[in-house]
Amino acid sequence: MKTLMRQGRVWLFLCAAVVVFPIISRAQETADTGRKVLVKTPPVYPTLAHSMNIHGAVKVEALIAPNGTVKSVTVIGGHPLLTQSAVTAVGHWKFEAAPKETRELIELKFDNQ
Repeated sequence: MKTLMRQGRVWLFLCAAVVVFPIISRAQETADTGRKVLVKTPPVYPTLAHSMNIHGAVKVEALIAPNGTVKSVTVIGGHPLLTQSAVTAVGHWKFEAAPKETRELIELKFDNQ
């Protein structure tokens, strides 16, 4: 009987988590201000990645200072041969000024053409 009650509690917790966690994550996604990029330096396609026909997207999160400069860049995902080029490029970007620091999710696409 206790096992059934525990399973019921676990099931209830999982159901609640399915309902609550997407709402929390959506709220975090919409919290981004979407600051306008003023200077956008394109990433350099790494020679090794080009010769190996590696392509795809790299997702990074940039911490932007109130004056619009990029303070830090964190890789969220992407091929390891492409990530350093993406981090370097986004590190040179300049955003519009804002009253406080913001975090921006950025996706850079690398096409082998």
